[in-house]
Amino acid sequence: MNKIHIYSILLLLLWSKAAFAQQTNSLVSKAATISFFSSAPLEDIEAKSSLAGSALNIKTGEIIFRVKITSFQFDKKLMQEHFNENYMESDKYPLSEFKGKIEECEKLAKDGTYKLNVSGTLQIHGVGKSYSTAATFNVKNGAIKAIAAFDVRLADHKISIPSIVGKKIAEVVKVKIEAAYN
Repeated sequence: MNKIHIYSILLLLLWSKAAFAQQTNSLVSKAATISFFSSAPLEDIEAKSSLAGSALNIKTGEIIFRVKITSFQFDKKLMQEHFNENYMESDKYPLSEFKGKIEECEKLAKDGTYKLNVSGTLQIHGVGKSYSTAATFNVKNGAIKAIAAFDVRLADHKISIPSIVGKKIAEVVKVKIEAAYN
């Protein structure tokens, strides 16, 4: 074996080891659930998607959620159509994404239940806005379950509500996120 071949093998082994170390710090949730609830005088609106994806780096505290807007399911088919076509314009803005950071993420290395602050930017309807909320993390045998809830003001993301349906749709929507990472 020549020196170049040996160096190539060593570099490949080092790169593989570094890539594996990076991967062990990252956990993935392929079926995170995002739901929202809107309470208005004439009608409550609720929808849920169990098709959100999320990744969490327990070393850096970086966290990301992504959901396809058309994956939200409503009890009434007409509500779902109006949501996608009239309000969210899901053809134009197909995804919603949250990129943020968990404070004191080093706690997630040990089993236990922790209430930690998560801050980041939520991108909805083409508009990004900063949010900060407390999230509950339950860590057991290296698996992490996370739950968070926060309010989203539709106007902050330039989602307009026609006055004709103003009493059917609340200006603020309660969002709940649940994810299991492993």
